[in-house]
Amino acid sequence: MAKLLAVTLAVIAIASAIPIVMHMWPMPQDISTHGHLIDEQYADTMLEAGISFLASQLLLAFFIWKFSSHKPSDKIKSLPGGAMGLVIAAFLLVGTECLALGVFGVKAWASVYFTPPAADALPIQVQAGQFAFYFRYPGPDGTFGPLHADKISEANANFFGLDTTNDQDSKDDIVTAEMAIPVNREIHLLMHSKDVGHSFYVPELRVHQDFVPGLDVALHFTATKIGKYEIVCTQLCGLGHYNMKAYLEVKSHEDYDSWIKQQSALQ
Repeated sequence: MAKLLAVTLAVIAIASAIPIVMHMWPMPQDISTHGHLIDEQYADTMLEAGISFLASQLLLAFFIWKFSSHKPSDKIKSLPGGAMGLVIAAFLLVGTECLALGVFGVKAWASVYFTPPAADALPIQVQAGQFAFYFRYPGPDGTFGPLHADKISEANANFFGLDTTNDQDSKDDIVTAEMAIPVNREIHLLMHSKDVGHSFYVPELRVHQDFVPGLDVALHFTATKIGKYEIVCTQLCGLGHYNMKAYLEVKSHEDYDSWIKQQSALQ
């Protein structure tokens, strides 16, 4: 029975690696300037973690096979250093791997989080709430009006709590339920949650950022391909989580200008 378990363990480990090695589920197309760095980091992580996983499972299967026929009269053997040696070796091995991945990943993460957006990046506020995303664009004055939590009203479609009567900067702000951006222009997202934890995930952009209640989060990226892409929430945020999504449309500069003018007229 033990040897059957060893064989089963080895077969499952090898079978689980086959789809990864054969790229049966490829990543979505990359439409961002930083995406190739994220993909390289992902590939390195999968390679190192995959080799470690296979080696550990095959080693476990080997030990199960080898010592499954142990007899009471057999002399008990132990590895040099005993359990403490194994723990120290595992700690050093895993620690070195994590440190190496972190060092290699600095370049990828720095392009997204550790460098400021360009001065001419297009600012867009993103609000997540159960169970929808809303987006706010500054009007011709280029300035966002202040938010008033006490004025937020789903019934009046005042999702950001704007006071257009008293706040001059709010009068020309544009609020939409879908997001449009011009192609090949840097976007500066200003993100906040209205209630619980949510996330902003666009696989094609290689962007996956959590909303943290009470915290303003900034993120910047540049989309390089015109098209329509899904924005989804990947944080379990309530009963309607499964249906919390919006759409991102990457448009030509001319189409974006027309779209923003149309949205402004609808406010």
